[in-house]
Formats: sequence, C-alpha cells, structure tokens
Amino acid sequence: MLRVTLRGSGLPTAVLGSGETLLFGRSPTAALPEVEAEQQLRYTALPLPRCAPHVSRLLGELVVGEEMVRLRWRGGVEAQLSSLFDAPGGARRVTLVDAMSALLDEGENRLVVLRGRQQDDGSYGDLTLAIDVAASQESTGGPAEPAPAAAGDADASPTATAPGLAPGTREWFVALALAEPWLSGADDYPRPPSNREVYERVRHWHGYAWNLERPQRVDDAIRAIAGVAFGPKDDPFRRTGGGRVQNVRFAVGRRAAEVRLVTVDDLDAAEQAAAARDRSA
Repeated sequence: MLRVTLRGSGLPTAVLGSGETLLFGRSPTAALPEVEAEQQLRYTALPLPRCAPHVSRLLGELVVGEEMVRLRWRGGVEAQLSSLFDAPGGARRVTLVDAMSALLDEGENRLVVLRGRQQDDGSYGDLTLAIDVAASQESTGGPAEPAPAAAGDADASPTATAPGLAPGTREWFVALALAEPWLSGADDYPRPPSNREVYERVRHWHGYAWNLERPQRVDDAIRAIAGVAFGPKDDPFRRTGGGRVQNVRFAVGRRAAEVRLVTVDDLDAAEQAAAARDRSA
C-alpha cells in the first residue's frame, strides 16, 4: 500500500492511502463525483487557501492506487511538477497543462502552480505544494477534513481571466521575441535575444517596431514583462544582488512562455501575418 501526504503553506495536511482520491483547487467541492454512500469516503475535496481568482475551481485529482500515484491536471493555469529520484541528473521537471496526467515518484514531489497565489498587496505569486509518496502497511485513516467554504465565499465564484499582456502591444511583441526559443522548441541551449535582435523580430512580425531601435526602450519593455510574469515579490529586476542582466533576460523569456503570456499559437499567428505582409508588398 501507499501513503501520500500533501502539504502547503496555510493548508491542512492531507493524508491518503491506496484507493483514495483527493480533488484540490480553488473550490473543488462541486467536482466531487456522485457515488454510493460507501464510496464517498474515498473522495475528498480540499480547497487551497489564498488562490488567485484566475485559478481553476478544480486544479487536479490526486489518485492513489495500490502501486502508483497519478496526478491528473484539470486546471486552466500551468504548473510545474518536479521530483528527485535515483537517475542520471537526479531530477525531473514536467510542465502540466489541462488534461495531462503524470505518475509521481516515491519521495517528495514539488508542485508549483504558476502565479496561483494571491499576495497581500493584490499581486500574484506561485503557489507551492509538496506531495510525499511512501510505501506503508498501515491504514491512513483518510485525508484531513477541510473546513467548509463560507457561503458567498469568493472561492466559489467563476474563474477569472489570468493577468497578462494585451495582444499586439509593444510589450506583447517583445515577450514573443524573448520566449521564441521555448515556443519554437529550440530550447536545448536557448540564448536570450539581444536588444537589436528583439527589435528586428518585432519589426519582422509587426512591420512597425515602435521605438525599439533604442536599446533602453527594449530594456523598459522587458522590465514591464517581468513585473507581469513574476509579480513584484519575485520580479528578478527588483531583487537585491541579482545576477547578470543576461541571466535575468533568460529567466523572463522562459517565464513568459511558462505562464503563457505568449503562446505557440501567438507565434504562429505572428509568422503568418509577416508572411502575408511580404506577399502583398
């Protein structure tokens, strides 16, 4: 049998055993399946505290079998699943998207919901959960009973739209240029583009590059993108003693792709618009 423990800041620890399923998210109670009374104890809904309003009411299903633990991702926001195990390199990191499933390794698994936690100042940070998987011969006694949501609680409201960049704006095109290596699949050894390369890519896609021929204007746009992608608490430009600017640029580009400030579809649409403009010239 397996014993699974889910922990998080401000979250009651949930413990599951083989044959049990935990639904978690902003307000997952409505997603509990209609089953016979003797099976109801096998399902538990666990609301996550301080979720951002754009986090899905049902984020994931943690299904514990006899020999394996499966995480089914149901959220509209992305998450990163990482774990340590006995393998070359010693680590695994998987980006979870809607309808994706992943088997959890024995030991500690770290689940990070990107921009999933609402901060005291109204901005958004990452929501981190730890999922420990261990073999056990003892009954777990079921997961912790979460406190019922108060009537009219904001967690039961419809899912809001995640904060982002307005498509077609200067910052949106700069984010597309920064994230292009990850969006195009050329991220084995990605190199963040220089200010000049950002300007040329924006001009290629849009035909008009605002004032990005001036390097300072590119830097200003990257700072604005970092604030949206990371939030003020984790913004690499606001950290004291941060690394070189080139490393920060790398982080902003990867993060813009991870939190879907720009997407593969956006890149395809930009390339198609550029090709159409060239044909009509």
